[in-house]
Parts: sequence; C-alpha cells; structure tokens
Amino acid sequence: MLGPTDEFPIHQIPQPISWPGASDRNFYDRSYFNAHDRTGDIFLITGIGYYPNLGVKDAFVLVRRGDKQTAVHLSDGIDADRLNQHVLGYRVEVGEPLQKLRVTLEETEGIALDLSWEGLFPVVQEQRHVLRTGTRVTLDAQRFAQVGSWSGKISIDGDEIGVDPAVWIGSRDRSWGIRPIGEPEPAGRPAHPPFEGMWWLYVPMAFDDFGICLIIQEEPDGFRSLNDVTRVWRDGRVEQLGWPRVKIHYKSGTRIPHGATIEATAGDGSPVRFDVESKLPVPIHVGGGYGGDSDWVHGVWKGDKFTERLTYDMTDPAIVGRAGFGVIDHVGRAVCTEGGKTAEGWGLFEHGALGRHDPSGFADWLTVAP
Repeated sequence: MLGPTDEFPIHQIPQPISWPGASDRNFYDRSYFNAHDRTGDIFLITGIGYYPNLGVKDAFVLVRRGDKQTAVHLSDGIDADRLNQHVLGYRVEVGEPLQKLRVTLEETEGIALDLSWEGLFPVVQEQRHVLRTGTRVTLDAQRFAQVGSWSGKISIDGDEIGVDPAVWIGSRDRSWGIRPIGEPEPAGRPAHPPFEGMWWLYVPMAFDDFGICLIIQEEPDGFRSLNDVTRVWRDGRVEQLGWPRVKIHYKSGTRIPHGATIEATAGDGSPVRFDVESKLPVPIHVGGGYGGDSDWVHGVWKGDKFTERLTYDMTDPAIVGRAGFGVIDHVGRAVCTEGGKTAEGWGLFEHGALGRHDPSGFADWLTVAP
C-alpha cells in the first residue's frame, strides 16, 4: 500500500491514503521513467515496481536503438524498506521530492545506467483510472506525472552514451492501485459481457513556457471514460484544456501510429491545437512487461536474485506483427498552435488501440487501418 516514502512526506501523500483494493492480489506501486535525446535514434524506458500481496519486487530497462530493442529484467523477493527502492543492482534515489531523483543500474547483462532527472514543471495529479471486465474491476489506480530533463550516462555493451540535460528529456510517473500483474489467475466463468478492448492516449510533453499532460481512455463504442487534459505553467498555474478532439494517424495496414492531431480548448474558449509526431516507436509489450508481453510480466515470481536480457530484431516479421497490437511508447514531438503562434514541445506520445474501437473503424481485435 502507498505510504510515507522519500517521495511523499506523510502530509503530502495524495489521497486516498488507504486504498480500498490494498488487499487485492493485484495491488501494486510502480515508478516509470523514459528518456530520449529528441533525435529518434534512441529511447530508454525503465521502471521499478512493488507487489506486496505477491511478495515480489522487480525492475526493467528497455532500450531501442535503430532496429534493435533490448530488455533487461531484474526480480527478487520484496522487502519492507520502502525508503530504499532497489532491486538487486537497480536503484531509485529521491534527492528532492517531486523535483529531483537518480536512477542507477550497476552493470547487469551488459547494461548500466547513471541518470539524474530534474522536473521542469510542477507535478500533475491525474484522475483516477478505472477499468472493468464484466462486473469486476480489473484496473483501479491513481497516478501523478511530470516532464523533466535528464543528465548522466548510459552504457550498452561497453558503448557509453552521454546524457546532456540540454537535449535529453522525458517523463516520469508514479502509480498505485490494482491492475493485472503476476501469474494468470485461476479460470472462472467467462466475463459477461466479454471484454472487447480499450482505446488509450497518454501525452506528457514539455514546451518552453508550459507542460501538458493529456490522458484519454475510451470504451469500444467511443464513450470516453477518462478525459484529463492539464496544462501547467512555470509559475504553477494549472489550466484544463477542455474536451479535446483527437485524430490518430495510423500507418496503413497496422495499428501503429505515426502521429496525432489534438484539438483542445483553453480556459477562455480559444482553440489550442497540438500536432504530434512519432520519432521512434517502442512497444512496451515487447520485453517491457506490459499487457500482452509473452516474454515477461510485472510481478511474476522468478526466484531469488533473477536477471535476464532479451534482444529483439524489430524488423523480424514475427516481432512486427506482435508489436502492432498493444500499447506503444513513442519519442514524441509536438507543435502547439495557439493564438496565431506556434511552439515546439518534446516528451512522450503513448497510444494503444486494443480490440474494438468504433470511432477508429476497428471492428474487432485484428482489424487494422486501411
């Protein structure tokens, strides 16, 4: 259960402090980070998770460079020292709550990290996320998000990559609640009605004067169950950007987007448009442990002090086919047009169209864009 940690002093813990699902086997507390240099040549995604009712903690590092995507997984038995977040040689140290932190990985399977993150804008507390399969709640979580700059170094098989905060950028989030994790649960009566899928869009980005955090979730018929679009200014002002209209631009014959057009509304009713493009896609269900990953899943007990490395050829037809049906994190660039002026932003463009989604023309789990 989320409690007093170095990230949240006791008086600053987001509500609710006591989570109704804390006894659920799928209760989790996870930190996620991404980093890129705005070129589209490299994208690093990493995170650490605690699963108290499964007795497991684990961490991962996922790096894509060109046509190669490499994953390192670490897992061990959980411990009670929540002020010392680590899994084997992977560690997260908070220097200043909600502002500065450090992620390190001692050389593991040829990969090492020493990265420091600093927030560019105040934290955004997102709306609560809820998803049901039939009558059962399968996702009930809260999250905060921020965009910041990175400094330090990444080492891949002896190749050291310098991380310059003038260009390296990325978002981080901390989420907790319940979501599908660990080994599959015993079968019961099939869900009625059956789960037909979900449509998901998450865009945290930094511009010169402000940051945005857009998160939208829709049902198969297009009903919007989550609509949270927040702009945070450097002076701490927070502005909602209304009910945005979104058009995802998919590559023909796939569900992999190459961009999106987002038409939002400022508080005074004036239009705010974001033209988003993908510079490099990273399917987080290919080695990242997220939904649909056939190689590794968060919260699975692998034994004491487990590590492994998996490398994928992203041109392999089997991987290409697998990559297109899940959530994909992209190196994201956006142009904001507002009041006759434009501004460039960078960060994360995350999208997944899973199963049926009538507004997109996806009639079932396998339909693709024309």
